[in-house]
Amino acid sequence: MSKDVAFIYSEDQLSYKFSKDHPFNHLRLNLVHDLLKKLNAISDDQIVKPRMATDEEIALIHDKSFIDAVKAAGKGELSIGIANNYGLGTEDTPMFENMHEAAALLVGGTLTAVDLVMENKVEHAVNLGGGLHHGFRGKASGFCIYNDSSIAIEYMKKKYGARVLYIDTDAHHGDGVQWAFYDDHDVCTFSIHETGRYLFPGTGHVNEKGQGEGYGYSINIPLDAFTEDESFISAYETAFREIIEFFKPDVILTQNGADSHYFDPLTHLCSTIETYRFIPKLAHDLAHEYCNGRWIAVGGGGYDIWRVVPRAWSMIWLEMTNQLHLAKGPLPQAWLDEWQAKAPVSLIPTWEDPSDLYPAIPRKPEIVEKNLKTVEKALYHIRREMKTQS
Repeated sequence: MSKDVAFIYSEDQLSYKFSKDHPFNHLRLNLVHDLLKKLNAISDDQIVKPRMATDEEIALIHDKSFIDAVKAAGKGELSIGIANNYGLGTEDTPMFENMHEAAALLVGGTLTAVDLVMENKVEHAVNLGGGLHHGFRGKASGFCIYNDSSIAIEYMKKKYGARVLYIDTDAHHGDGVQWAFYDDHDVCTFSIHETGRYLFPGTGHVNEKGQGEGYGYSINIPLDAFTEDESFISAYETAFREIIEFFKPDVILTQNGADSHYFDPLTHLCSTIETYRFIPKLAHDLAHEYCNGRWIAVGGGGYDIWRVVPRAWSMIWLEMTNQLHLAKGPLPQAWLDEWQAKAPVSLIPTWEDPSDLYPAIPRKPEIVEKNLKTVEKALYHIRREMKTQS
């Protein structure tokens, strides 16, 4: 295995599948893996198979009664009434065969990445099958059964005594992770997302700052609908740089939902692929500046699995391996030939999006100004603390 990086992947991760028509479709993992292979950007010795998380590891965050309910649901032994009490059997999170095993494998993939990084076997590791940030202690939510990021953070705290900075760039607020560590001063969560006025889960407001010993360690930047690249990137970079200087973590865990893109069918933001080029670049730079390179990345949302997710998530790996220069110009023709016949839409044939991706946003100046004010409010407490310390 390369001493620098690890790509956690197995086709077994595709067993996390609610139904044929459900928007959460881990076929996107195959699309990303195949794109990297056809780009000659990944070697077999860099790919590590995920392990299955144990019940004890899952119970670092989730109640035993919930774990038991998930197991029963996966065997067809849970009534719909009881299932609904646990957030299962809903339109968002239907029950399916062996759902405990499928969800535990995604958690185990993230824990595999954690151990490789924290034991200094690699500097960076990515498990794109993870990033299920909506799961709660006793309830599934928003396509997420077990919350692998929360489990990984608690695991890092207990096993490695680590202070963890969690960065969530999914268009949906990282609610499950935030609430799990809302009173914890050894975990700092930063979520930049579309405002909950329009979008599930409806949380992630600027005034959600943590409580007790955790006050000031939850930071949210809810962006206005139709936010474009420049405003998103500016808010992300400004906040990330100030937060990491304030918190000084031992390790960075980034959740990389790719659903802020204009093409995503479930959100209302207007990012292009350029945002997804920049997101991992900054994380990579700051991991080396503050954490001796310790950076773990997981996936998350991303519901245009054909035109957006393969390009966006490939850039995480390309950045980790200092190969981002490969993400220019045409995509590999062999990849386009392989997948176009299976895709219900015309694939974007280049790494870049078309210049005329969408019409001009008439409210752009107003949106930019509103986002600037949101950033000011979100960072007020940190700026005050840093000023006091100096």
